Amino acid sequence: MFRRHKKESKRKNETVRLPKEVIKKIQQIHIHTNYLVNDILAGEYESAFRGRGMEFEEVREYQAGDDVRDIDWNVTARMGHPYIKVYREERELTIMLMVDVSNSGQCGSVTQLKNEVAAEIAAILAFAAVKSNDKVGLIIFSDRVEKFIPPKKGRAHVWRVIREVIQHRPQSKRTDINVVLNFLNKITTRRVVAFLISDFIARGYEKSLRITNKKHDVIALSITDPIERTLPHVGFIELEDAETGEVMLVDTNDSNIQKGFSTLAARDQQETVERFRSSNVDHIGIHTNQPYIDPIMKFFRMREKRL
Repeated sequence: MFRRHKKESKRKNETVRLPKEVIKKIQQIHIHTNYLVNDILAGEYESAFRGRGMEFEEVREYQAGDDVRDIDWNVTARMGHPYIKVYREERELTIMLMVDVSNSGQCGSVTQLKNEVAAEIAAILAFAAVKSNDKVGLIIFSDRVEKFIPPKKGRAHVWRVIREVIQHRPQSKRTDINVVLNFLNKITTRRVVAFLISDFIARGYEKSLRITNKKHDVIALSITDPIERTLPHVGFIELEDAETGEVMLVDTNDSNIQKGFSTLAARDQQETVERFRSSNVDHIGIHTNQPYIDPIMKFFRMREKRL
């Protein structure tokens, strides 16, 4: 059961006027994600995320090819010929989108910032969920929970989720993965499918990740940009840590600096992947210079085979 966040309790009849640029961005995302969900992801989401179990539906006469293990022996004895129990999948799921809006998401050296990619991925997952009649909720976080929208069904609700992701203005620059995981565990006792969308420029969240993944089905989507893996050769530049504000003057033409930067970046990325592996958390790696739909599709298909 979800407990309503205090800040959300009084917004039921509130009319929101959106800036034109936000409306335009929502329309663009709708056109793009609608195509991806309807034409590319059709069926993949439902196959990858099946229901919580099987519910008894009815008893009917046995037919050739039915599994004999489903025979209802009590009804069969009363009627004098075989009857079987018919089950249906309890399909409805609750999807929780946990989106990192910390300052490091403002990085982007190709066509989109990391937080723009995160917004589109959240939109795709939300549309796929509502198309399957699942509930969708949203937690926007930095080093604090900045916004919580309880799960609901329906396209109108999904529009609100997408709008909040796109127009949200972060209250903090930093990231704390522990905060959002602990919050999720507090607001619901019911198992959810939780998509954790972040660049994971953070540490010390392994324990929270393991605990949360035992209660819920956590899938981590890590977003990285090419400039975070390899420095461009542009001479002296000032590099600023997006979350701490620390500034450093770097000669990008120095081969030792280039090599050291790439080595550290590769090590950090490997450590992040290892955190997911050791916590038994599924991971989807997203790169801003590559189509994000490909790794998502690959994951859905892999997950389907695993079920």
